[in-house]
Amino acid sequence: MDWTLEVVILPVSDIDRAIEFYRDKVGFHLDHNTQTEQMHVVQLTPQGSGCSIVFGNLPSQNEMAPGSMRGLQLVVSDAQAARAELVGRGVEAGEIMVIDPRDGGTFFGFSDPDGNSWAVQELKVRAEKPLIPVEARGRFGADM
Repeated sequence: MDWTLEVVILPVSDIDRAIEFYRDKVGFHLDHNTQTEQMHVVQLTPQGSGCSIVFGNLPSQNEMAPGSMRGLQLVVSDAQAARAELVGRGVEAGEIMVIDPRDGGTFFGFSDPDGNSWAVQELKVRAEKPLIPVEARGRFGADM
């Protein structure tokens, strides 16, 4: 039986500011922004990912302090291009570090406005072999 990690709760202090950051600056796809009188829940997914981030104002989403998530990891096929894209959109990204010259040993990082931190790892193999094939992406098989 497969057990897939599909959602990570991200603690944020301002839902609208977090939407703007992750959608407009980082480039995540806004899957839904559901608001009722009782709650506000948002889900965003990085391009090509099977795992999304969710934040909102439900009690379970407010158990962690905003900015307390550390070291969430994204993987890209080209760290320099990914960093340039983020910086071009106004994200303060750290310098690229080569910890190991083999594929998978190159990283940089960034944080959201609350201080939740992300590591971005370069795996060049993802350019030819994406983790999720393009035709299988999206909630219903459509590319995000």
